[in-house]
Amino acid sequence: MALRPVPQMLWRVLGTGVRNCSSGAPVTQPRPGESSQPAVEELPRRRQSLREHSAPFSTFLTDSFGRQHSYLRISLTEKCNLRCQYCMPEEGVPLTPKADLLTTEEVLALARLFVKEGVDKIRLTGGEPLIRPDVVDIVAQLHRLEGLRTIGVTTNGINLARLLPQLQKAGLNAVNISLDTLVPAKFEFIVRRRGFHKVMEGIHKAIELGYSPVKVNCVVMRGLNEDELLDFAALTEGLPLDIRFIEYMPFDGNRWNFKKMVSYKEMLDTVQQRWPELEKLPEEEESSTAKAFKIPGFQGQISFITSMSEHFCGTCNRLRITADGNLKVCLFGSSEVSLRDLLRTGASEEELLRIIGAAVGRKKRQHAESQRMLPDSPPAIPSVSSWDLLRVYNPRPGVSFSRQTATLWKGHRVPQIPLLAQQWLQSDPPQRHCSSLSDSATNPKCLSPGAQAPATPSEPQPPSGQLTHVDSKGRAAMVDVGRKPDTERVAVASAVVLLGPVAFRLVQENQLKKGDALVVAQLAGIQAAKLTSQLIPLCHHVSLSHVQVQLELDSTRHAVVIQASCRTHGPTGVEMEALTSASVAALTVYDMCKAVSRDIVLGEIQLIYKTGGQRGDFHRA
Repeated sequence: MALRPVPQMLWRVLGTGVRNCSSGAPVTQPRPGESSQPAVEELPRRRQSLREHSAPFSTFLTDSFGRQHSYLRISLTEKCNLRCQYCMPEEGVPLTPKADLLTTEEVLALARLFVKEGVDKIRLTGGEPLIRPDVVDIVAQLHRLEGLRTIGVTTNGINLARLLPQLQKAGLNAVNISLDTLVPAKFEFIVRRRGFHKVMEGIHKAIELGYSPVKVNCVVMRGLNEDELLDFAALTEGLPLDIRFIEYMPFDGNRWNFKKMVSYKEMLDTVQQRWPELEKLPEEEESSTAKAFKIPGFQGQISFITSMSEHFCGTCNRLRITADGNLKVCLFGSSEVSLRDLLRTGASEEELLRIIGAAVGRKKRQHAESQRMLPDSPPAIPSVSSWDLLRVYNPRPGVSFSRQTATLWKGHRVPQIPLLAQQWLQSDPPQRHCSSLSDSATNPKCLSPGAQAPATPSEPQPPSGQLTHVDSKGRAAMVDVGRKPDTERVAVASAVVLLGPVAFRLVQENQLKKGDALVVAQLAGIQAAKLTSQLIPLCHHVSLSHVQVQLELDSTRHAVVIQASCRTHGPTGVEMEALTSASVAALTVYDMCKAVSRDIVLGEIQLIYKTGGQRGDFHRA
């Protein structure tokens, strides 16, 4: 097929023999026919040369917040041979006509222009970049650009084993491979295609060719693959891998849902429970997106990409060019500038740089998606090792707890996890209890009056005589606790839900259509305690060391009695956390039962006792 005539601008950029950076001295190109060493071995030499000949960074690639954009991601194609659920709808996406995609000459022209201005790392992406027929030639041409120290590729790995020897010879020196599961059947479910063994072959080929570390990208999704965190981490024991756990992020077409996201801290906690000796590694560079850790004695390492929970916008140095030639200054941003159109209309290098500089200058401080962290996430699924901290007492013989909780998790598409701890309590007459004991496995008590009361409660102190959350002018203000000493703080609150006989019987027999009201309410109470500062405006965020929510059925009043206790060690109390926990648990019981009866009364929400603080302990008589 005949190639489109190359505009004069392209010939000027492609044919330039010297590098005249807008802010640096000329650097000659490699001599024609000059032999090159393998890319992996040559990388240290290129970096040393760059350090010795470094120049001031281009103002065109520096935004209004001082971020210097030295990393360019170029999409070589919109096509992909997989249909990953978090990336693309099952039916695929509408493809841009081939005539509107960047040609090889245009890709290289833009790459050369950005490298002249200070970009020293280019990553080839897609779609799937390795399905582009001329990908090896593109890498070879990029390798000739003086000043470019890293050429990487992010691939799904299907074609990697076949192409990697050629790519390495051409100059590829960094490989990221996407793999979200180690279970072949689950792989087919996630990507909607076969190919698991080809991906594994590609990973081993990268190791064989000397890439170290080989980066493996794993998008963690609740209910799908979060149970494989430890299996992935264990791979680093004998292989030089960098397993990168990525928080599930929103993209057009992936039907992103907050409930599917597993946060960095939750993932880290899971790994640390298995390997408490896990060590934090120093960041290689300021703009690093990964928080890296290493298990002592293991060859490889694990990392966490915290795009949602702890965004790294402040040090972002990345720009992106789409397959159709649009410049995106932020992955999550909607604004784009067509560099393709400028090239094809014969724009000069100065005009291109002016447009690029204007786009970079408009880049925002942080992406909007980092503010989508909403306080309505579902209760986090406990790891297997923490199930023994959750005890549910049930008088119904022959019905396992796992069957009861299956209804709870069905809506979240979470696979059933085997319980390590199940405890039964039967009495005459039978009563259902629900109790979370998050730090007291040796004291599995049901809720009983006074069960949590301190043995020797102290007398409450007189009130302070003034409101603490208003300033001298009567305006709302947050209390400054910066100078308060850290002390042990405990608070217990209660609530009662009067159900009436019909709803009470259904709860007692666990016959509600929505599922087990006591289990759902218990988990909701725990989650509410942790989110109190997001619900109550002037509450400080408190790091809780313990949350316990207990529920008991009171047959004399046809009621659910709720008791919530919270503990922390810090400068401020946790009575609001306990009250919020009890209140939300009560509201959840109402929500579970409202289809049966609207004659439900929530009441007796009160603080039972608290310890710690300047005003001393409080114990309700």
